Amino acid sequence: MDLSMFALTDKVAIVTGGGRGIGRAIALGFAQAGADVVVAARTVAEIEDTAAKIRNKGRKALAVTADVREVEQVTNMLHKTMDLFGRVDILVNNAGATSFVSVLDMSADAWEADMKENLSSVFICSKIIGEVMVKQKAGNVINMSSLAALGPWPNAGHYAAAKAGIISLTKTLAVEWAPYNIRVNAIAPGVIMTPLVRELASESSPRRQEQLKRIPLGRFGEPEDIAGVAIFLASDASAYITGETIVVGGGITTTVFPV
Repeated sequence: MDLSMFALTDKVAIVTGGGRGIGRAIALGFAQAGADVVVAARTVAEIEDTAAKIRNKGRKALAVTADVREVEQVTNMLHKTMDLFGRVDILVNNAGATSFVSVLDMSADAWEADMKENLSSVFICSKIIGEVMVKQKAGNVINMSSLAALGPWPNAGHYAAAKAGIISLTKTLAVEWAPYNIRVNAIAPGVIMTPLVRELASESSPRRQEQLKRIPLGRFGEPEDIAGVAIFLASDASAYITGETIVVGGGITTTVFPV
């Protein structure tokens, strides 16, 4: 087997939500694999820091401030990418956010805002950047879903519904864009110790310890665990995979509880 299939040499990737957590790990991992990376998010200092670390790895980087919920800002992000690199090979739709509130306590406006944050943003980025990939007749899209999409998620039904929608959209785009040599896949992370997750509950909290009991591998995930899968999906090593969702959760979906 030719291990060069795992390389991303001279590929151009856009990573949304690339300033922190999983997005940052993916952006840095792509650079390590040989790609040039456009890092997009709303927080300037964070994306500039990620871009600087990419350049330190010897790759080109472009930090673009963008709210991926807004068509104009995503279009501007694409224009800046094309001006510098002339193409887009990989899109990672990673930007998103979560909150905890029950369905009864959630307003209709809050529901719509969450759909826009976590699902509509994926549609907007995929459509706008996908148009370029269709013209190129080549491309690779990786969408960030969640373990929450695979079952009931009490007090976060809005988030779970949006992430389930991402899986469905991933499958549809994979079929629609296959004739243009564009692959579309998703990753569904389990409990990943990003700064945001640690803010919600520390690793030693009772809630986290109860979750840990359900993970066969006996540990929580790190952002780099997701980055490795993203590199695989972005590379030619996964050339015959499209429309799939890979769960990265330490085996949590295999857990069988004693009667």
